[in-house]
Amino acid sequence: MWMKRLIWRVFGLVCVGLAIAGVVLPLVPTTPFLLLAAFAFARSSPRLHAWLLAHKRFGPLIRNWQAHGGIDRKAKLVAVLTMILALLLSVALGVSLLVISIQSLVLACAAFFVLTRPEGPRDETGCRK
Repeated sequence: MWMKRLIWRVFGLVCVGLAIAGVVLPLVPTTPFLLLAAFAFARSSPRLHAWLLAHKRFGPLIRNWQAHGGIDRKAKLVAVLTMILALLLSVALGVSLLVISIQSLVLACAAFFVLTRPEGPRDETGCRK
């Protein structure tokens, strides 16, 4: 049992590391790695799971996803704009048409997924939290 928890903890720490890299590297995603880290920490370390959920910047995103499967409007905007910029960068670098076509298809599917997620709960005034 301890070996299983250790594997989950190591996986969670690797995901946090990749998420940190995603903060500074433009084509590396941050949020999916944080969600994976939260998943792994929930199975291995209550302390690390609580730390991640309490994080000032990332905690609300993770809690919204866990509770509602939601992505807030600002995160959706940043995600889609980043996808567009990545595609434009590929075009500017003269990447082959085949690669750009595949990239366009994958990014379109990812954008569709992100944009079709709910935004999360509304508060008493009817505004998004």
